[in-house]
Amino acid sequence: MPDSTLSPTEKRMLIEECMSQRVWAVVGASTSPAKWGFRVYKALGARGYRVYPINPRAGQIDGDRCYPSLADLPETPTVVSVIIPPKLGLAVAEDAARAGIARIWFQPGAESPENVAHARSLGLRVVAGACVLVALAKS
Repeated sequence: MPDSTLSPTEKRMLIEECMSQRVWAVVGASTSPAKWGFRVYKALGARGYRVYPINPRAGQIDGDRCYPSLADLPETPTVVSVIIPPKLGLAVAEDAARAGIARIWFQPGAESPENVAHARSLGLRVVAGACVLVALAKS
């Protein structure tokens, strides 16, 4: 879903802003190397980001402690990557706003117009219609 509420320049600047942040959470991190939640989590870590996996059904991901929710993290991330079905995104946006997280990135397939609008109404800076892995490859 392309995000038509930002100009291409605004979107590029927001992506660059997110990529400059060093502490991330990945909601929907997966234990399966074939899943995008695993790939994004591992790629961020490999590039030197401090990244926290969020998955209430996993105790560990690739040997790293996994957290059930954003509220359980030992520190507040500056960006949340969302890689879950869109119907669950509203609650993640609310959790992020409650935790004081400023930026949320809905991976392709995780976004919906409702999620994007709701996250923005909560004061979050929102990336939608772009992939973290593509942004990492460009940075």
